[in-house]
Amino acid sequence: MSRLLWTLALGVFAGALDLSVLAPALPALGRELGVQTGDLAWVFTLYLLVTVVSIVLAGTFADRYGRRPVYLTCLGLFAAGSMLAITAQEYWVFLLARAVQALGAGGVFPVATAAIGDVVPAGKRGAALGIVAATWGLAAVIGPAFGGVVTHFVSWRWIFVVNLPLAGAVMVLAARTMPSFAPRRRESLDVVGLLLLCIGLLALMDGLISTRFLISALGVAMLVLFVLWERNTASPVVPFQLMSSRQLLVTYALEILIGVLEGSLFFIPTVLIGAQSLSYAAAGFIAALGALTFVMVIPLAGRALDRIGSRDVLLVGTILTEVGLAIFALGFGWLWLVVISMIVAGAGFGALLGAPTRYIVTRESPERSRATAVGLLSQALIVGQIVGSSIAGACFALAHSEIEGYRHAYLGFCAVAFVALLLAAALKPLSDERRSLKEEAAVAL
Repeated sequence: MSRLLWTLALGVFAGALDLSVLAPALPALGRELGVQTGDLAWVFTLYLLVTVVSIVLAGTFADRYGRRPVYLTCLGLFAAGSMLAITAQEYWVFLLARAVQALGAGGVFPVATAAIGDVVPAGKRGAALGIVAATWGLAAVIGPAFGGVVTHFVSWRWIFVVNLPLAGAVMVLAARTMPSFAPRRRESLDVVGLLLLCIGLLALMDGLISTRFLISALGVAMLVLFVLWERNTASPVVPFQLMSSRQLLVTYALEILIGVLEGSLFFIPTVLIGAQSLSYAAAGFIAALGALTFVMVIPLAGRALDRIGSRDVLLVGTILTEVGLAIFALGFGWLWLVVISMIVAGAGFGALLGAPTRYIVTRESPERSRATAVGLLSQALIVGQIVGSSIAGACFALAHSEIEGYRHAYLGFCAVAFVALLLAAALKPLSDERRSLKEEAAVAL
């Protein structure tokens, strides 16, 4: 079983690493491929959009055809996308490579989670999931520093070269240890809903990044149609019926805003390279400092849940995030202020991205749909990341200078953090959460 966990964790690490590792390489990539700063947002937004599709497809196919073949296919797509990225001479080819990568990487985590559910006893399942999920935090810390060093000393293309032996090693291990179990479920795939979601998000992204707001309005209209369709279909991509309570509705809305704020992290190295002329390696290490801080704070925030409640943990997180982003927006010209902002914002993200929203959802959702409800949180977070990186791209494109664009983007993220603060304040306090626990215990008796 330990070999299986290492296999799954290594696969998740490969997919997660490819999201953060490119952050310090964006300026070099843009110069080589002739891309404006605002258009570089597509590197992340397209990857995230295809990840949403991949999560749905991989989960469905793994239930129908088995964990092992789908897992191996996802790793193969990830490797193929990496090979295409290495050789890309045009930006559209590179974006195509990113889409192929995401189609593979996005499916790795849901299939790994399903495999753990198949073979790990219930009493040890939480620890196993924790080991696999921890690789996301590890990738967030290693990614920016590694990407900066590789870009500085070799080339941004070598970031993708490293993916090939990593994917190959995981494929060999998976072929030996991955279970082939398949529940053989034949639930229909909501193709219409998936298309409406993708077209809506794609139009919204394109309209924001290119500042063609009529296209953004079209995207919003498609997303409204998506919501209407999902509320009446038998097997929805997004089960909106889970948002029946006010507490859950506020939590999911807050998770989207947390995703928007997380989108701000993608461009930290780009700002530092443009504003301070830092090397790719130095910018990557500073971004890694913020990631290291939030990884260290996550367990502390988890322990604080039982003492002060999820609402107060989220309030502290949003306040710290807003203060940190404000310091960065107004002080990215001074390195010492940047370091302070990374530590403060990193602590805030540690409270936001840890357990609080999952704690609320597992407490508020019915047991029969709890796994689906937690999965919906991941979808909400990714949608927020897509919107966040698109907003940054729009601010970069609209500004008269790069420095002005950077400042406007991060002040915009501060405004988002303030809205998130208002939403967090609308959640139940600790006294109400404890009252609910007592009522559940009484019913159980």
